[in-house]
Amino acid sequence: MMRDAGAGEHPGSGTHPSAIAEEVESAHRSRLAWKAEQLRVWGLLQLVTPWLLLTVSTAVYFSWTLPASGEHFWPEGASVLGLVAASVLWVLFGHTLPLRRRTLRPVPAGLYFVGLLALSVTLMTYSDIFLVFTVAGFFHAYMLKPWPLGVLGVLTTSVALNGAAMSVWEDPTPQTLAELILIVTVQTAAIGVGIVLTARSEPEERKREALVERLEAALHENAGLHAQLVAQAREAGAQDERQRLAGEIHDTLAQGLAGIITQLQAAERSARVRGETEEHVGRALRLARSSLTEARRSVQALAPRELGQAHLPDALRTLTERWAREQGTSAHMEVTGTREPLSPAIEVSLFRVAQESLTNVAKHADAARVGVTLSYTGTEVLLDVRDDGRGFADEVGTGFGLTSMRQRIRGVGGHLEVQSAPGDGVSVSARVPAIAPGGTRTKGEIDR
Repeated sequence: MMRDAGAGEHPGSGTHPSAIAEEVESAHRSRLAWKAEQLRVWGLLQLVTPWLLLTVSTAVYFSWTLPASGEHFWPEGASVLGLVAASVLWVLFGHTLPLRRRTLRPVPAGLYFVGLLALSVTLMTYSDIFLVFTVAGFFHAYMLKPWPLGVLGVLTTSVALNGAAMSVWEDPTPQTLAELILIVTVQTAAIGVGIVLTARSEPEERKREALVERLEAALHENAGLHAQLVAQAREAGAQDERQRLAGEIHDTLAQGLAGIITQLQAAERSARVRGETEEHVGRALRLARSSLTEARRSVQALAPRELGQAHLPDALRTLTERWAREQGTSAHMEVTGTREPLSPAIEVSLFRVAQESLTNVAKHADAARVGVTLSYTGTEVLLDVRDDGRGFADEVGTGFGLTSMRQRIRGVGGHLEVQSAPGDGVSVSARVPAIAPGGTRTKGEIDR
């Protein structure tokens, strides 16, 4: 009888480093995507703000400040209109176009900011409504590098804005000056801290981006190494297969051909003795047919075509159904558990065990029913091939085929057990670790 197929399971070995690297990369990508979205919104604000504030200020000035008759349009209205046109050209060529083309540099940005502030102060001498346009200076102070210049830009913008709003320059008093200093200090600190934090975070952001780039390069390199290891594993498996077939051919075809030569030589020597020639020739024919059968089986064993066209469960099902048709014996294939991808070496080993077991059933068992079961348990994969044939004693089960199966399964870190008794059929059970392609444990084992 078979032993418990689930015995001897081992706990999972933990998450593979490549999985951790992929999770880290995913987290960095999410954070960088969020950062990019924030930068996009902030860049849009910097781009649109001066135009919006200038439009609002100009529209309010010409609709509310000037009388409906327009009697004071000349010369004050014309002067304001000229300053607005100059502001439009200054913002367009000093800010909007360089920002869109990503050609804005620290020195031109500083000159642009000084000109913008001068135009704002000049417009405020005509109407306090242009205080709204002056607010754009707070946004554009973030473009000044290094960060002390940005804080200075916030300070000068705050002085110009609040000084005009409080009419400090027309009639300065100690009280109004104190209020101006307090408001400017608080406003500069509140807005300037953002500039300082942004300036200090930029080097860290650059380091993180460089780290992500190196991580991506490492992952690509690991993918290439993994492909090389898979190719090497396939080559090693092919070499092992050649060595196994060499031993099998030596033990079957070579011995069969040697026997044929011996029988033909005996037939030649006994040609004059009636009856003996026919006996030796008959033996030679039987040996030739047996050797031909072994040759065909060895050629078919060179490459498991079923695995080249499908995964292990489907390949085993195809093998079982074809074997049942050829042998005229009832055979049933069953898969239990959740299917997981396995390394090529594991799949080839299990497929060869099933193939050799079915061959042995056809040769020796005289069975009426055969069952093939492939079980995925998460940490291991089990293959059972059972028949109800004549069986054999324990000491008999030491032939080349069974020895080859044991060596093959041991080569992938597994264990093979054969149980039989005369009249009770044979049970071949192979147990191998569930190793996924690339040498990692399968997801079922990691989840444990």
